[in-house]
Amino acid sequence: MNTMREVEVVVIGAGQAGLSSAYHLRRTGFEPDRDFVVLDHSPGPGGAWQFRWPSLTYGKVHGMHALPGMELAGADPARASSEVIGEYFDRYEKTFDLRVRRPVDVRAVREGTGGRLRVETSDGGWSTRALINATGTWDRPFWPHRPGRETFRGRQVHTAWYPGPEAFAGQRVVVVGGGASGTQHLLEIAPYAAATTWVTRRPPVFREGPFDEEAGRAAVALVEERVRQGLPPRSVVSVTGLPLDDAVRRGLAGGVLDRQPMFDRITPDGVEWRDGRRVAADAILWATGFRPAVGHLAPLRLREPGGGIRVEGTRAVADPRVHLVGYGPSASTVGANRAGRAAVRDIRLPPAREERVAA
Repeated sequence: MNTMREVEVVVIGAGQAGLSSAYHLRRTGFEPDRDFVVLDHSPGPGGAWQFRWPSLTYGKVHGMHALPGMELAGADPARASSEVIGEYFDRYEKTFDLRVRRPVDVRAVREGTGGRLRVETSDGGWSTRALINATGTWDRPFWPHRPGRETFRGRQVHTAWYPGPEAFAGQRVVVVGGGASGTQHLLEIAPYAAATTWVTRRPPVFREGPFDEEAGRAAVALVEERVRQGLPPRSVVSVTGLPLDDAVRRGLAGGVLDRQPMFDRITPDGVEWRDGRRVAADAILWATGFRPAVGHLAPLRLREPGGGIRVEGTRAVADPRVHLVGYGPSASTVGANRAGRAAVRDIRLPPAREERVAA
């Protein structure tokens, strides 16, 4: 399609950050389809949650914060989180009439005419005064390079396509990654597998005690400082450490969470270290995280020499028309809510429209 439609704001992504932004746009007086649009490439509501593995039940989800204006109450902790949160997001979109357009792939954001941005999509083009980018990370799984990876005769899978623990029954499994997903996968797989080996680049740090508001602010501040410097953002978990809950305690006591340093190469039948030590493996599970999905913003040249996008508040320093929500320090669910509100606070309606809304 070669059409070019004009709005005040385009929101890319309908996960937590995108829906929060759309909600605050609505409250501020922006009308969907006339003043703003929400574009989402997923087949249905739920953001990245709809793609989570079946064994990640709602009861295992850490720190899921409700979207603004609607609580998520009474959810069955035994149900798959993909179902619970998918249904919740669907209800949210309908309740606040957010009119999310999907599936729409955003291919590129470029300089437009008259100081506006041009958003090129699979469903035609949009000319916009401001852009809220809420694309998250799920579409960019990170696979660290290791020599010999292409020679491995077993199965290699990333968290993004984790099929659940039963798929590894009777196998020797190497789990790579020291984050929350890595430990969850390992603890699930161990009862099914013939053997498991846990490998991380750095020694894991386990956090004892409650994670209070002050600790949360301090962790977010560390991530935020990287973003201010134009460095690639790290996850909040990377600076908070892993919660030491009962399941993790059992894993440590039983030897399942016996961490090994990162191997040096992959062989056809396993992994090996420089000192000659080897571990045979039928499968390697890469729980190695994700990177921000911002490739469509490349024409705007927002990246700094350090590899990241420098952000002040939610605005990209290189182009203040672009707001990044759910990026870096706002990648948590509560952070995404706050970032959506902050972005909208910076994007005002045109004066004539503002006066009509106020009246």
